[in-house]
Amino acid sequence: MNLAGAFAESVRLRPHKIALFWGEREYSYTDLWRLSAFVSGQLRQRFGVKPGDRVGLWLKNCPEFIPSLFGILHSGAVVVPINNFLKPDEVNYILNDAGIDVLITDAELGTHHRALEAARPHLKLFRIEQLAEQEMGGGSPRSEVQSPSYPEPTGSDLAVIIYTSGTTGRPKGAMLSHNNLLHNVESCRIVLQTVELDRFAVFLPLFHSYMLTVGMLLPLLVGGSLVLIKSLHPIKNALQEILERQATVLPAIPQFYRSMVNAPIHVPLPLRICVSGAAPLPAQVLKEFEAKFHIPLIEGYGLSEASPVVTKNPLDHTRKAGSIGLPIPHVTVSIQDDAGRELGTNEIGELCVRGGNVMLGYWKQPAETAKVMRDGWLLTGDIGYRDDEGYYFITDRKKDMLLVNGINVYPREIEEILYQFPGVKEAAVVGRPDPRKGEQPIAFVVANDGAILEEKALQQFMRHKLADYKVPRKIVLLPALPRNATGKILKTTLRDLPLPS
Repeated sequence: MNLAGAFAESVRLRPHKIALFWGEREYSYTDLWRLSAFVSGQLRQRFGVKPGDRVGLWLKNCPEFIPSLFGILHSGAVVVPINNFLKPDEVNYILNDAGIDVLITDAELGTHHRALEAARPHLKLFRIEQLAEQEMGGGSPRSEVQSPSYPEPTGSDLAVIIYTSGTTGRPKGAMLSHNNLLHNVESCRIVLQTVELDRFAVFLPLFHSYMLTVGMLLPLLVGGSLVLIKSLHPIKNALQEILERQATVLPAIPQFYRSMVNAPIHVPLPLRICVSGAAPLPAQVLKEFEAKFHIPLIEGYGLSEASPVVTKNPLDHTRKAGSIGLPIPHVTVSIQDDAGRELGTNEIGELCVRGGNVMLGYWKQPAETAKVMRDGWLLTGDIGYRDDEGYYFITDRKKDMLLVNGINVYPREIEEILYQFPGVKEAAVVGRPDPRKGEQPIAFVVANDGAILEEKALQQFMRHKLADYKVPRKIVLLPALPRNATGKILKTTLRDLPLPS
């Protein structure tokens, strides 16, 4: 089985069901399949795409993203989703690195097209406006798609290359096979108890691995529906669409849930479960959210190299604030030291992953692949521990850990305390070199609207809760924290910010 074949089976079983809601528009499974067939045919016949070719997918969230993705897969090619917030030079790096000669894009990104074509003369642009011109009626799902004359991809074939965010240098392409993604979809189906009646509210970027698997592939391959949110500004627009379309599952990021906590929402929501991913969920946000909405907020953990989901807090067992939960079905997690020795309960080490969801490797970077693979284990670079009930906790990124007077200091621990202070909206802690202590923690804090924060009051608060060496020697108030397109705080940017005297 491959991803296109799995989607075809969903279409066969429920051809007339609404698969996608987009504002006032509705797309049935048949509609999406026909558009996918059109994309596949165009790629092969007009653009000369062959099995194994890489095809770029550079779009904002829109209905056409889905048939474009499945059309690429049906043609036997490899999907390379590209962050739509990137500038031409950044996109061109990915085009060159992946060897992309065909890019599916749209008029909204048209101001950048000339720069891309100038930098890569052989680049051909497939604009999705052609999809809008296609007839949506007539014919059965089966009759719309002819089997390709070449062998269809197998489960072990490369399906998607996800480029990492590149916060620590040039992005690397994580190679995910059809089996990798199908494996992760099935694990997520079990752990989230996903059924055909579920409607997933999707507003995070579809190019991101989290939304690719949980927000798009999961609902479509189990026969559910997507509510693709058109507008997030203000937050009430998104909530209005969730209410109107009776969405039942919301995968989002911590700052969205914090916004929900602070928003004047006085009506019950139809959501049966909310899932937090892509960044650590502060325990205070979890507590306030569940107290206000009485909806389970499930924190999970993953990374692009694992397709991406690795752990989730269980729906029907104890959920622990601050924990990333238990390994999802068919995935094994281990805490190991630098020599690969498995550590015991409550011992801190690197979180390592093994399972059918682990990537094939980094595209054209065997040396980088070797750095993160050891005896079949994926080394995540995240530091954490397992408690006596088997729940996992992330204390920090390996590269974010500080050494203060030779003692390990984990920024996540300090951030959790900052979030407990009234009026703190967001917080991030990084290390700065210190001639006497090696490193010192520096905190960057954003206040809630209307709140006034004072550095001395924050430091005094933390001294009651943290060892003195963990208390940031400087607290910088910012209007907002720098983030990438998926909401991840850019700590590399914070490390370079000049500090006020």
